[in-house]
Amino acid sequence: MAAKRIPMRKIRELLRLRLEAGLSIRQISASTKTSVGAIQKLLARADTLEITWPLPEDLDDGRLAAMFYPGSDPTSSARYQVPDWATVHQELKRKGVTKQLLWEEYTAQYPNRCYSYSQYCDRFRHWQKQQKRSMRQIHKAGEKCFIDYCGPTVPIINPQTGEIRTAQVFVAVLGASNYTYAEATWSQGLQDWLLSHVRTFEYFGGVPEMVVPDNLRSGVSKACRYDPDLNPSYQQLAAHYQVAVLPARPYKPKDKSKAEVGVQIVERWILARLRHHTFFTLADLNQCIRSLLEDLNSRPFRRLPGNRQEAFKTLDQPALRALPKHPYEYIEIRRCRVNIDYHIEFSQHHYSVPHQYVGEQVDIHASERLVQIYFRQRQIASHPRSHQYGITTESGHMPTRHQKQQQWSPGRLKNWARDIGPDTLVWVRDRLEEREHPEQAYRVCLGLLNLSKEYPSERLNASCRIANREGLDRLKHIKAILRSNRDKLPEQLPLHTELPQHHENIRGPKSFH
Repeated sequence: MAAKRIPMRKIRELLRLRLEAGLSIRQISASTKTSVGAIQKLLARADTLEITWPLPEDLDDGRLAAMFYPGSDPTSSARYQVPDWATVHQELKRKGVTKQLLWEEYTAQYPNRCYSYSQYCDRFRHWQKQQKRSMRQIHKAGEKCFIDYCGPTVPIINPQTGEIRTAQVFVAVLGASNYTYAEATWSQGLQDWLLSHVRTFEYFGGVPEMVVPDNLRSGVSKACRYDPDLNPSYQQLAAHYQVAVLPARPYKPKDKSKAEVGVQIVERWILARLRHHTFFTLADLNQCIRSLLEDLNSRPFRRLPGNRQEAFKTLDQPALRALPKHPYEYIEIRRCRVNIDYHIEFSQHHYSVPHQYVGEQVDIHASERLVQIYFRQRQIASHPRSHQYGITTESGHMPTRHQKQQQWSPGRLKNWARDIGPDTLVWVRDRLEEREHPEQAYRVCLGLLNLSKEYPSERLNASCRIANREGLDRLKHIKAILRSNRDKLPEQLPLHTELPQHHENIRGPKSFH
């Protein structure tokens, strides 16, 4: 069994005590708690190497270890074939590839010069620790896409008004290849957020298994470390693309380290280069971002072979799922309560639902062309979307009495009144014309129609004649006339009649002084 190696820090102390302080071997042994034999071997090796004190400043622990233990460094050993750890790291990103499989392939290639499996794993972990911290996580090909927004915004000037408006920069990074997508949008609002996902998947040419967003309000309605609530529209997009959404945990930056690094790279290699440019439209900005994006994905990795473009074609692209046949259509989802008039309000327009759902909470799914209403996941109404203020009512949603009322129109009411009599027609016409909207007079006219079931047409017409003559415009007045039988009384002359102007008994003004 090989002797235990002395730590490099202690070797430096041993050399200092011997070469600078001039202590004996036993004094050094007592001071450093190291055996005399080990010190003798180490000092003998130092004499052979002609080491002097102080040690060179550029002599690091790795070189010092190679000087005192020349056969122990795996990179200098001829007995073992050292695997290409960078290739191992990349291969582990492929689906189904494990360290056990790679070790078996390694032993088959170098049967007499291979490490044991435990040594293989241990040395790979040691190699990982020498790399950037973010490389400690191994992301499977086609598994995760990390999403975030850049901190800096880009100003865009309106050429007509000179108004400056800032654009947000959306960034998406695939976990295995670091393949990056970026675009500018006007906001981080729900519609921009969802449509950026759509364009991201189109740019990648496929869909990953999972999307890892930050806890942005557009994507996560309630952040929670264990069970975050997703925005309903975001859930619908995920269902359309059959992708799982795994929001990063609050205050856990390692969950979204790929996104943060991707954002940093986009800020350095794209936004920094555009800082002196002046943009007048969002399309111009996105065109510049797209050209610089191709350059970013083609830049060589610093510590790994290849670049993002090559890694994407090798790793992520074959593992991505195909895009759905039909593109995603943005749908805004809201929850509201059905009003007492069996209508819901969306974007300043009212849409009807079956009257049985008055007072219930329903979900509105609104696309550019259609408004659908759901109650407990079951569709109860659907209307073409209107972008103007108004009301859309389906007759089947109305109570029976309201349906009957809806069957009436001003023309039909006048025809009915004409059948009763000319005075009834005058009274109904006046009621329809005095209202701003004729529909507001329907109830009064229908009340008059209902009276025709109790009284003959002659009496109803006579009552309307009296009402017209006396300026009575309320239905209760006509009812009072009928109940008091005034319509049956003989016609009476008006109380104020004009006196004749010429009569033998009338004296003119000349008769008075």
